[in-house]
Amino acid sequence: MEISFAEALKNHKPLEEYPKSDLHVHAGRGGSQEFIMERTGKRIKSRCSPFMSLEDMQLWFEEEIKSSCRGMEGYLLRLEGAFARAAEEHIKVLCMEFGYGELVQLGKIQNFIRLTETFRKKYCPDTIFCPELAIGWECHAEEALRQLEELLPYHWICSLDLCNRELAQPVKNFVPLYRTAKANGLCLRAHAGEFGTAEDVREAVEVLELDEVQHGIAAAASPQTMYFLKDNHICLNLCPTSNIILGRSGDYKTYPIRLFYDYGVPVTINTDDMLIFNSSVSREYRMLYDSGCMKPEELDTIRQFGLRKGLRMNLLI
Repeated sequence: MEISFAEALKNHKPLEEYPKSDLHVHAGRGGSQEFIMERTGKRIKSRCSPFMSLEDMQLWFEEEIKSSCRGMEGYLLRLEGAFARAAEEHIKVLCMEFGYGELVQLGKIQNFIRLTETFRKKYCPDTIFCPELAIGWECHAEEALRQLEELLPYHWICSLDLCNRELAQPVKNFVPLYRTAKANGLCLRAHAGEFGTAEDVREAVEVLELDEVQHGIAAAASPQTMYFLKDNHICLNLCPTSNIILGRSGDYKTYPIRLFYDYGVPVTINTDDMLIFNSSVSREYRMLYDSGCMKPEELDTIRQFGLRKGLRMNLLI
């Protein structure tokens, strides 16, 4: 690296070689479309228009991706692609979400843990890998607690997240789950404010005692909520392209990261579902700069913050 990250942005140089974090990655959707096309020989038609809903997104995923990556073999190919992508992008802190069903598909959980470690060592041995248990908002909270308690003895997962259908049930239903996770030292996260309101973001943080919020962009509508997030050091793990393609934000120039940064809300920049949205971490930084949304030095500050967060996550492994 002959020039700084900020200078690389200003001079439109490649950003892949600079260390970055990706703190919001859904495991089976975290690779690149190029990796899948090379391995399967099937051409993937990139989405040119925004998805109308999560259901619309899932339909595209089934037709364009899973149709050539079926079953367990297909899932493992996509998972391998996620680690290969992390290596190409120089991702030094990787937080990857796994559903319970993913963790048990090889029979024993130990088998799955060994497999992910094999991929990590093959592609990105120097990366801080932080596995996360993803629980659906629509699930039975009691069953989710049982799944968490089954996984805790392995000392593998570093964090807990609620995802999928935001606010499918009252947030209070998950209090026992999150109290157990907190008692065992996990980082507490939840998808909130991606489709809900600023008030939903604050409620999730307060009720579940969250450390971080996945997306949380609705908080931009409320100065009070932004001050609350700032004062309580609650980080928003933002995914610009995901929010834009799902119609939650208009474009990169008006993306609310500008507002969060000005209010002092801690933020990171991430990919979410790279295999679907076809956008790398480097591209996320590039688009936020090229659009005029953020200055190079500001984006470098965010990049370095994401890397420092890895030091804390590493203590949980």
